[in-house]
Amino acid sequence: MNLRDKNVIMDQVGMKRALTRIAHEVVEKNKGVEDLVVVGIRRRGGPLAQRLAERIGEIESVKVPVGILDITLYRDDLTTLSTQPMVHRTEVDFDINGKVIILVDDVLYTGRTVRAAMDALIDLGRPRRIQLAVLVDRGHRELPIKADYIGKNVPTSAQEIVSVLVAEIDGTDKVVIQEPVAET
Repeated sequence: MNLRDKNVIMDQVGMKRALTRIAHEVVEKNKGVEDLVVVGIRRRGGPLAQRLAERIGEIESVKVPVGILDITLYRDDLTTLSTQPMVHRTEVDFDINGKVIILVDDVLYTGRTVRAAMDALIDLGRPRRIQLAVLVDRGHRELPIKADYIGKNVPTSAQEIVSVLVAEIDGTDKVVIQEPVAET
């Protein structure tokens, strides 16, 4: 499928501003950062989690633990993705029991990725609380999942695609709405 950029809805400055605002909201809602850890959902949630933890650390003058969660084997669409799914390593090198986990993803859409991530986290331990932070909430939920912290709400059609690009993976920071283009 060929895609065409329709709108850039967030540039590098906008992404940084959104993560800074989310960091302040996290600190305020949790009355500090005691027992707080940040875990990103592998691929673009990982770099966003790292950035969020750095911002929280700057605000509170502490180092916030950061992990990266691979949810491949927890997905409910695993059999439709590939006959040999690519499994990556989960990098949560700290105890999550009794912790407040800020789960970070790039885009909240159907809620299925977040459900899979919560299943994966529960297999690692029993956190006190899981809070969800997303850079973009585009609606169209299929499961009753709601983000606690949102960088930007973006109403979209089901045909549109919201792509978050991060410098660590894509060489640039921006959020783009794309739409399919008929092949000629």
